[in-house]
Amino acid sequence: MKIAIIGVGNLGLSIAKGIIKSGQAEALYLSDKYTDRLQELASKKVFVTSDNIEAIKNADIVIFSVQPGHIGAIMDGVKEHITPKHTVMSTIAGYNIEKMASVLGEDVPIIRVMPNTAISVGKSMTCLSSNKKGGESIAIAKSIFDAVGHTLVIPEHQMQAATVICASGTAFWMRLIRATMQGAIQLGFESQEAQQLAMYTCSGAAELLIASGNHPEAEIDRVTTPAGCTIRGLNEMENQGMSTALVQGVLASFEKINELKKG
Repeated sequence: MKIAIIGVGNLGLSIAKGIIKSGQAEALYLSDKYTDRLQELASKKVFVTSDNIEAIKNADIVIFSVQPGHIGAIMDGVKEHITPKHTVMSTIAGYNIEKMASVLGEDVPIIRVMPNTAISVGKSMTCLSSNKKGGESIAIAKSIFDAVGHTLVIPEHQMQAATVICASGTAFWMRLIRATMQGAIQLGFESQEAQQLAMYTCSGAAELLIASGNHPEAEIDRVTTPAGCTIRGLNEMENQGMSTALVQGVLASFEKINELKKG
């Protein structure tokens, strides 16, 4: 397959590197206003250009990864060159399938893509949704974004909620790691040691769930002995409102994102 990425900032660049590493693309076209920093990626299969139309004409799949404020003008500028033979993917938050279809046409396959910042290290939790035509190409989208993490196909109406869980969620987990660090420092560890203890324990806990497929409580039970230190710590955290605070934080973020959508 031949892929064009329109807008190669931090996110577009991470996607490009994932595609290059996986070797999925027969040809990859990177289109951006600033091409100098992309030249190191150029090869027999990777072409760098500042001409969006040139990139689109040569591609089967077009991935838009530009700033939300720029997408309207960019799509207007290229819409005549996008056909139903293309599959269009977009990472632009808040720019829904209906808006894209109104510009590009109802018969164009369209897939919305919602990755998170961990895409830069190949660990993104990426959500995908599509129009009816785009559903025929969803397997291709999964293969592209599975190369930079993990994917889940969801209905588009759940994209707002997924943004809170997966994108804002990165910050929530960072705050939990920081809190664990603060506890470790209070117990006598140096800051750098505390960070290693917290982040690798967090990473290991997630990998345990991924590998086992277990519910979190099953893994909690494995390390929670009767009258032990783990259960005392868990009970105190719950007494202080840990789970309630997390749930309420998620719901508050969801309320805010819906306010922004209405605005």
